[in-house]
Amino acid sequence: MPASTSPAERAGWRRGLLALLCLPLLAWADGRQWQPLAKDGLHDPASPGLRMKQEPAAALSKLPPDTAGNQVRWVRAIDEGAISPRTSILPQTEVKLRDDEIIVSKFGSMPAVKFPHRAHTLWLDCSNCHDRLFVAKLGANRFSMQKILDGEQCGLCHGAVAFPLTECNRCHNTANESLRRSAQP
Repeated sequence: MPASTSPAERAGWRRGLLALLCLPLLAWADGRQWQPLAKDGLHDPASPGLRMKQEPAAALSKLPPDTAGNQVRWVRAIDEGAISPRTSILPQTEVKLRDDEIIVSKFGSMPAVKFPHRAHTLWLDCSNCHDRLFVAKLGANRFSMQKILDGEQCGLCHGAVAFPLTECNRCHNTANESLRRSAQP
């Protein structure tokens, strides 16, 4: 992609790439199915290296099922010991697991977002997001669904490698009314 492309063009490229990567992996709950690599439209069926790769169904069907994206609950897979992802390509990297949650987008028209640091720091070092994407100070960030849909902020991963943006209630997961009640003296 040329460096001179606009943010809208880059977002279009991201959405197209997302469709290419995710559509072949679509599966159905309790009968999840994944396309064989030779038929997924991404891999060359004539490549001799293809038979050396593990088929998605062989790997993913053993993991906790989900109803979206690639049909796997990745955090549950870690918690249950089904997978143990490498924390970094650099072995000396110190992993900082953060187990708190913060509330963002309070009192809007959608339910608030309770952001779970733990689910994110199981996969990523804090420096992946702070301070490039987000200021590491509560209330210092202005979130925008338009930016997220354009592949910025949370949309850099969600919609690409994390569960898709069509799963609104996974992020917008906290009733505003409960926050109003807890904020009253």
